[in-house]
Order: sequence, then C-alpha cells, then structure tokens
Amino acid sequence: MDAKIKTLVESLIMNADTSFVGSVNDQGFPAIKAMLPPRKIDGIHAVYFSTNTSSLRVTHFRNNPKACLYFCDRRSFQGVMLQGFMEVLEDQDSKDMLWQEGDTLYYSGGVTDPDYCVLKFVTQSARLYSDMRTESFLFA
Repeated sequence: MDAKIKTLVESLIMNADTSFVGSVNDQGFPAIKAMLPPRKIDGIHAVYFSTNTSSLRVTHFRNNPKACLYFCDRRSFQGVMLQGFMEVLEDQDSKDMLWQEGDTLYYSGGVTDPDYCVLKFVTQSARLYSDMRTESFLFA
C-alpha cells in the first residue's frame, strides 16, 4: 500500500463519526452495528474500541473472532472495509489505555467496572473505495 493510499485510509478511520462493526452471530450470519469512533488507532493494523462486556457484540467475538469494520466519508463517497480478527481485552492496562473522562456515563463502576472492556481489531485485509474504483490490500 503506497503512502498516499495509507494516508487516505487512516483519514477515513480517524474522521468517521460512526464506526460500523461486523461480527458473526451464533447462527453464522453477519451482524453489523454502528458504534462510536475508535478510541485508538495504531495505523491501519490495529483499531481499538471501548464497549460493554455484557454486549451482544462481545459475545459474538468471544465465540468467533472474525470481524470487519467499515468507515466512510459520505460527502466524498469514499469508504474502507477492514477485515480481520477482534480480541476482547479485559486486562487493566488495556482498560486504562482507553479510559476517558466522562466514561462513567457508560460504566458506573469506573475504569475497573467489570462491564467495561476493550475491543482490539487486528487487520488482515482492506478494501478501499475511492475515485469510483476499488482496491484490495492484504496484510501479513
């Protein structure tokens, strides 16, 4: 992936106001959910979200870690789909890394709340739509 495309993909991820997160449900069907933007981005290779441990999405990822993310800019009609694997992280270091002021609105027990966890998505492939064409990329 050349630097210009990498910058575009990172921009789509960082500037999206909504993240679309796909999982595989217990019946083997894809399930998608709109979520808040990622809390942390490690280039294109890792994307982190905070969520409730009790959520259906966490149940899906524990049963099947295959996942996809989609980010788009509706004004320019550009988008990127990332496919890979989602990890559910419940260790304190991961929780501390993503915790933000005001999160007690969602997790009343604070940063140690057992219903607070981190989702870490690791990218295996990407498909970019931009300038009326698509490009696919694989990551080692």
